[in-house]
Amino acid sequence: MYIRSDFDFEREPVMTPWNVHHLPRADGKTFLVTGGNAGIGYFAAEQLAGTGATVLLGSRDAAKADAAMASIRTRVPDASLGHLRLDLSDLPSLKSSVDTLKIGRLDAVVCNAGVLLDDQPRRETADGHELTFATNHLGHFVLVHHLMPLLEAADAGRVVTTGSFVGKSAELDLDDLQSKRDYQPKRTYARSKLAQMLFAFELDRRLRAAGSTVLSVVDHPGGALDSLTPPRPVHPAPNGRQFPAGLLLHGKEAGAWPAVRAVLDPAVRGGEMFGPRVFGLRGEPRREPVRGKLADTALAARLWAASAGLTGVEVTR
Repeated sequence: MYIRSDFDFEREPVMTPWNVHHLPRADGKTFLVTGGNAGIGYFAAEQLAGTGATVLLGSRDAAKADAAMASIRTRVPDASLGHLRLDLSDLPSLKSSVDTLKIGRLDAVVCNAGVLLDDQPRRETADGHELTFATNHLGHFVLVHHLMPLLEAADAGRVVTTGSFVGKSAELDLDDLQSKRDYQPKRTYARSKLAQMLFAFELDRRLRAAGSTVLSVVDHPGGALDSLTPPRPVHPAPNGRQFPAGLLLHGKEAGAWPAVRAVLDPAVRGGEMFGPRVFGLRGEPRREPVRGKLADTALAARLWAASAGLTGVEVTR
């Protein structure tokens, strides 16, 4: 366990290094990972399962969730796992999904699931929201609202939001959050990830103001490539050139490390952000300064108000 005191936000404190291969035990705790059946979410679930915690995989596809749980058990035979049916693009369904949880508390939710509709035309959900923005941001905004009583019931619940390196340089158009005027798949994705991160920082400010014990923390995976990812039954063996990409980027197993630290590290404080150590692209997770648009409290507050208006919910204690 770390012992820490106040320190400058620009510098890492001097302390025993976090070890991604020797995680602290979390027996008796329950974590939910959205999108836990594949990619970075899968590896976050696998790593968290190795701590003795119960890990719930949020996925809309039960067969894929079952395959992911079977895959995790090849690495963690005694893993305690479960599936929560979750379709983040279907906002009205999220309360019913949360209501199926038969637990008294939730120690952390990792808001990881997301979509990138590469080279596809703009699509809308059944209730008229642009699909990428709805799934990545609005869905998690609503989900956290419904999970808050369970998070409050934990000793120190955590909301861990997985952003993206590309979101840091995105420009958010508050007058066109649904990308009706200038839809471009990759730009819309980047904007949705910026929205997620702004939401997470604003959530923590509101939780602190309310005296809540729940923390909101941001992570991002850096540059996580399939070709650098170790194989699993739900993930094929690496295919493609690993050099020179491996010098600057890493795989999805390593991409999950910042989220796992944000969940487990007892020294984490609300409003912090974790990302890969090397240029924010690869390596073990470290605490990063929150700068630029991510530190724009006025922008975050305006996004919060817009998100509440679009969803009809207000995320509070």
